[in-house]
Amino acid sequence: MPRDRDFAAPYRVTDGRRFRLRDVDPGDTGGLKNKDKAREALKAGVARLAELQEKLYAQDRWAVLLVFQAMDAAGKDGAIEHVMSGVNPQGVQVFSFQAPSAEELDHDFLWRTARCLPERGRIGIFNRSYYEEVLVVRVHPEFLKGQRLPEKLVTKRIWEERCEDIAAHERYLSRNGVRVVKFFLHVSKEEQKRRFLARLDEPEKNWKFSAGDVRERGHWGDYQAAYEDAIRRTATKDAPWYVIPADNKWFTRLAVARAVIDTLEDLDLRFPEVDEKQRQGFAEARALLEGEERAGRKKR
Repeated sequence: MPRDRDFAAPYRVTDGRRFRLRDVDPGDTGGLKNKDKAREALKAGVARLAELQEKLYAQDRWAVLLVFQAMDAAGKDGAIEHVMSGVNPQGVQVFSFQAPSAEELDHDFLWRTARCLPERGRIGIFNRSYYEEVLVVRVHPEFLKGQRLPEKLVTKRIWEERCEDIAAHERYLSRNGVRVVKFFLHVSKEEQKRRFLARLDEPEKNWKFSAGDVRERGHWGDYQAAYEDAIRRTATKDAPWYVIPADNKWFTRLAVARAVIDTLEDLDLRFPEVDEKQRQGFAEARALLEGEERAGRKKR
């Protein structure tokens, strides 16, 4: 992976009070211009990530939760696929959250994602998450009716209160050994339009197209404001946001990989040490295995 001298670090937000989404250029590539070098760096990053994930799994102390949020066609699926391509599938759990079911609507808004939190030793990935409750539901407040909340609880402060609950939830997770890292893939409206048109023009991409996604473009400004407010209210040192420029997929994937690697390296992961009792067991196991080998030679 390139270091700081090779390209600028992604936009890491740990204190949202001064954060402004307009300060992040969706087309930024952190000073990198060579796609081929970026792809080579991503390949090296994937290999490094595989090493760290193996230690995370073996140590069985920490869990890591990666939350991906974005406007449609920003590249969440591709980023997850490419960045995690070299990781042992046993150590990763991926969940995609669509519109809530009737059962999920009968519970609090954190319930359905809480059931999917990663175990110790694993990396959990949320493709969309509980943040939808302060994004799409905020842009479409009529969805609140389906949640059947007591009327007196649906106040003007509900979005602020939900952000407070999310921040408290993430603080709780961090205190229990779950490192939470959140990504907002920041795509421009112009690039989103280009990608939507590609889905219409290229037969192999037709399946990705949804007319509903295009209709949501009419709420672009509302979504940008909702994302900015959510990031401002929930960015903390223990659960940072990475606002990743997403107009260039090759840079987006590299920036995400670097952020994940930095997170894992910060945990100081190590393979478990073997104590004397275990070493004695190893010696006994070796003796048995070598005894089998000698016995086999005698039979021949």
